[in-house]
Amino acid sequence: MSEGASGTRSLPIGSIALWIVRVALAAEFLYSGYLLFAGGHTEQTFAEIGLGQWLRYVTGVLEVGGAVGLLIPRLGGPAALLLAGIMVGASVTELFILTDGGPVLPLLLLIACATLAWFLQDQTRALLGIEPPLDDDEDY
Repeated sequence: MSEGASGTRSLPIGSIALWIVRVALAAEFLYSGYLLFAGGHTEQTFAEIGLGQWLRYVTGVLEVGGAVGLLIPRLGGPAALLLAGIMVGASVTELFILTDGGPVLPLLLLIACATLAWFLQDQTRALLGIEPPLDDDEDY
């Protein structure tokens, strides 16, 4: 990172954009997790799913944990993958299980989380100890 005349470091615009997306997704999933723990209409939704209220609490813990993970630089990529997986389940549930399901929000969140996970894949690879693929075209 380069240092400006005032001694501050400037971030590339792409990095700033990724942090804006991370913070926005974290806020959405923290709010969603809060709603899952608070009950209300989510109790009725999970009753309609038919697997019990324990799934509501597990989903809430995973969403809040994923939201916190998005804000930790080293965990951003894996957290985005986790949240994308949760949104796959939410989208399928909204489409095929709930009678008045609305799959638009889960699908949009799925796309956002999957895209973020793609851009943060280096963090995920580093955390798992996976070497990045080589860019050599000579092997083909």
